[in-house]
Amino acid sequence: MAESYIQYGGEGTISNRALSELLQAVLDKGMPFRFRAPGFSMSPFIRDGDVITISRLSGDSPGQGTVVAFSQPKTGKLIVHRVVVKKAGYIMIKGDNTPCADCFVPQANVLGYVNKVERNGKHVFIGLGPERFLIACLSRKQLLVPLLRPVAALLRPFVRLRRAL
Repeated sequence: MAESYIQYGGEGTISNRALSELLQAVLDKGMPFRFRAPGFSMSPFIRDGDVITISRLSGDSPGQGTVVAFSQPKTGKLIVHRVVVKKAGYIMIKGDNTPCADCFVPQANVLGYVNKVERNGKHVFIGLGPERFLIACLSRKQLLVPLLRPVAALLRPFVRLRRAL
């Protein structure tokens, strides 16, 4: 299997596996790790190109709704998705914009959690606070994206109006 690479103009290229190892090394030093999120699997809460900050988990395993960075058990690939179910040492992870859950992952594969999302230099507030429990529940039942589309359509004119002011 070919290894995937992450590249952004002027920011360099790094393999997914190397990014996972670098993330682990930085978190082991007790420091947060920031990088640009590639892909659309966590949209609309984390979008392609958003800068996310991953911090080390302290104490217990991540709770339901927490967005975590984990190493996929079979491939070692770094993935950032939401915890939708916890069960006896394992957690089920799912992207907010994906139809199916990834799998049950051993809690030991969780490297850290997303504690900050920045888009165009501004902090994104939705998706990591108390609303994460509802998002996880809707995501697990595959209702999140179908419910968000009409809400986004309703809010779109107001967002444009606010930008114009």
